[in-house]
Amino acid sequence: QLHLVESGGGLVQAGGSLRLSCAASGSIFIIRAMGWYRQAPGKQRELVAAITSGGSANYTDIVKGRFTISRDNRKNTVYLQMNSLKPEDTAVYYCNANLKRTILGGWNDYWGQGTQVTVSS
Repeated sequence: QLHLVESGGGLVQAGGSLRLSCAASGSIFIIRAMGWYRQAPGKQRELVAAITSGGSANYTDIVKGRFTISRDNRKNTVYLQMNSLKPEDTAVYYCNANLKRTILGGWNDYWGQGTQVTVSS
């Protein structure tokens, strides 16, 4: 079994901050990239930020300067610090991990169950 468990979502006023966490556990050999995606009602899921095992991060333009992704490789955990939140950031945020479960296995994507972030105006 493999689990990605997210936490940290909630309701916040515009301009506020939230910190999301996602811990991967179970049968894992190695994790390559971890990231956060989000899906707003009626919209497609989109990449918010991703980070490699070496710490290289990339962000979608609309969150640059406001969100920071980080990772603790020893804990198989990825974080998303979200500052200066806007109502348009409201969405379900999903954690993603690209990993191998065994040394001979292939690279596959796994997803968390999602955590709701709601930003009120």
